[in-house]
Amino acid sequence: MPHDSVERRDTAESRDAVRLAALYDAHAAPVWRYVVHLTGDRAGADDVVQETLLRAWRTPRILEQDPSTTRSWMFTVARHLVIDEVRSARRRREIGVAEVPERSVPDATDALFEAILVEEALAALTVEHRSVVIHAYYRGLSVAEMADALDIPEGTVKSRLHYGLRALRLALQERGVTR
Repeated sequence: MPHDSVERRDTAESRDAVRLAALYDAHAAPVWRYVVHLTGDRAGADDVVQETLLRAWRTPRILEQDPSTTRSWMFTVARHLVIDEVRSARRRREIGVAEVPERSVPDATDALFEAILVEEALAALTVEHRSVVIHAYYRGLSVAEMADALDIPEGTVKSRLHYGLRALRLALQERGVTR
């Protein structure tokens, strides 16, 4: 019994393959020309024809009709597929190009110049002020942690940080940084 079901399935699959091949031979080329006439897109026409043939194959009543009726049904389906593609959001957002553009890489020139500018301004500070500013802003230490690391009182850290930032602001303004 299992052998009979496999044989029936093979027969049904071969019938489907024959029907699909006959459908393709009879209608693919005219439908393709029609779609190319509508869109001007040869590659896109292949996709539309494939979908049209698939829909015809899935609709057995179409295959049982007169071939001229089947073809006009396929032209209508193809036209609707083209219209749907034109109306789709994907089509409105896509822009075809001959070559894929290179990926843009952010320019690091401005960041480099800013780093050099800050480095020069920091070099203009006294050693004490520069040390507190670097510990606070580049190492992220709290006032208490800076006091321990530099072995100075917290009040002195606060004072040096205040005056160090004022001197840094002045040094940056002298180098053309405004504000």
